[in-house]
Amino acid sequence: MTDSNSRKIAAIVGGGVIGGGWAARFLLNGWDVRVADPDPDAKRKISEVLANARRSLPALYDVALPAEGELSFVGSIAEAVSGADWVQESVPERLSIKHKVFAEILAAAGPDAVVASSTSGFKPSELQEGNEKPGQIMVCHPFNPVYLLPLIEVVPSPKTRPDLTQRAGDLLRSVGMKPLVVRKEIDAHIADRFLEAVWREGLWLINDGIANTQEIDDAIIYGFGLRWAQMGLFDTYRVAGGEAGMRHFIGQFGPALAWPWTKLMDVPELTDELVETIATQSDEQSGHMSIREMERIRDDNLVGMMRALKKNKWAAGAVIAQHQAAITPDFPEIKPEPLLLARRQIPQSWTDYNNHMNETHYLELFSVGGEVLLNMIGSDEAYVASGKSYFTAENHVIYVAETKQGDMVNIKAQVIDGKGKKLRVFYWIELDDGTLCATGEQMQIHVDLKTRRACDPEPEVRAKLNAIAEAHANLPLPDGAGRGIGAKR
Repeated sequence: MTDSNSRKIAAIVGGGVIGGGWAARFLLNGWDVRVADPDPDAKRKISEVLANARRSLPALYDVALPAEGELSFVGSIAEAVSGADWVQESVPERLSIKHKVFAEILAAAGPDAVVASSTSGFKPSELQEGNEKPGQIMVCHPFNPVYLLPLIEVVPSPKTRPDLTQRAGDLLRSVGMKPLVVRKEIDAHIADRFLEAVWREGLWLINDGIANTQEIDDAIIYGFGLRWAQMGLFDTYRVAGGEAGMRHFIGQFGPALAWPWTKLMDVPELTDELVETIATQSDEQSGHMSIREMERIRDDNLVGMMRALKKNKWAAGAVIAQHQAAITPDFPEIKPEPLLLARRQIPQSWTDYNNHMNETHYLELFSVGGEVLLNMIGSDEAYVASGKSYFTAENHVIYVAETKQGDMVNIKAQVIDGKGKKLRVFYWIELDDGTLCATGEQMQIHVDLKTRRACDPEPEVRAKLNAIAEAHANLPLPDGAGRGIGAKR
């Protein structure tokens, strides 16, 4: 652990959306942050960005982030940058303003401070014009939200000191970012040139009446945007080329570059030399994996992303949620036998290094079944919105057999006690052949969400629960019910 005297210091010059994101990234990684911005609302704006960052960035990690640094707002650029390890300029995209700001920064910054610009378009050589210390200036172009997205385009000019370029990369990695050092400075760097090309084509599609903004966004978020998010452009096309790889893909689809598919028709000729360069680089990038391996990694990544989207019922996840609702079976009939509440396949992401399902997901399966049971008795989203719900008070899980990826499991339940404020349920997880994988016993308490205290269920919920409890009243007590840890089975 480091104390306040040894923490690194970041100076943020310009506290808008991007500057605020930079402040959050450094601050939540244990740096002290000084902000210089004449906007009287800068403190409020950055505080709001920080609130979102504190909510989301720690969720990426399974360990605690470093102790948060100290945030201060200062009255001048000189006060902000004095003694700083990193200076990030994020002022408006006007070269005259940036020249003035960099002159103030370099007049007060230490000789080994990284002095970086968030500019999305200017080259570092343009930023260095007229400055007496051009070697400290470089571009470090982030992507919004800076506190979550890892990519930073690090763009030096021939005048930028190589040691500071190296130091910039090391410091960015230390706060969880991915520095991409651009080989040659160019307007708009790398990523924004792609975005600009897509943007221009989108404008033409709207101008020509072919698509509207919603349809264009749908084309991205439901399709290739998901592929690009985890394999980029060239690995995506490598997989599309099948076992023959990138050379085959270029041979098959390269001629389409000469067709009038896009308004951006100035394309390089696919000479043998260019094809060989692309194919060789592609082999170096991912040739250590077979196409089948890449397909499996791609599929696992897509499943993970789309499940996250499904939780928020957003984009491609909304399609899955709608389809899931359409194929979800009706509630089981109430009989004097355990209820079959749910049936599902074990996903790859639930398995651990032993290649079987991690213990936490057994409990998740019981929760899946419990959610169905609560919906059966009317304790659904509308009921919760009305101010009443069931809270879990106790869980006891007994692990009986391994469950592997691809196994189809059934979640069954027996209501042991449904009287008053208590709901005591016993669950089984079984394979299709009847193999018992685990049992779980759960006690829930009905709660008033306003008072946060136990209360009786509403009459309609109580009536539905009583119907199930009465049907199960004469069933034998399940084996393991009420069992303590370590007791004989």
